[in-house]
Amino acid sequence: MPPSGAATNPSWIKKFKCAFRGVKVGVRSESSFFVHFFAAAAVAAAALALQATLVEWCILILCVAVVLTAEMMNTALERLAKAVDQGPNPHLRDALDMGSAAVLLASIGAAVVGAIVFLNLLRETLAW
Repeated sequence: MPPSGAATNPSWIKKFKCAFRGVKVGVRSESSFFVHFFAAAAVAAAALALQATLVEWCILILCVAVVLTAEMMNTALERLAKAVDQGPNPHLRDALDMGSAAVLLASIGAAVVGAIVFLNLLRETLAW
């Protein structure tokens, strides 16, 4: 049951405001986002410089979005774990480690896809 005074069916505007607030809180509270945003900027710069096609841009953007989503979910999991239990808890430790592993796997996958896309672009640009 929702708390007293809470909307049972919030408007789409309210839902988007909450989502954007979540992005702001996640970005401001998690230093890993700086690294991911730097990597995303480097990917965009390289894609521009190598004149990536529309499909290549879509693939690269999807990879960046997957990594940022995994990082946001991991940050949410970390916050929830802190709210549940401040002390050592093997179940929370395992859950947090799995959240970190999700970010690692997404990052490795994005790096492999990025390497394939950029090596192919370099091959085409340099006529290898």
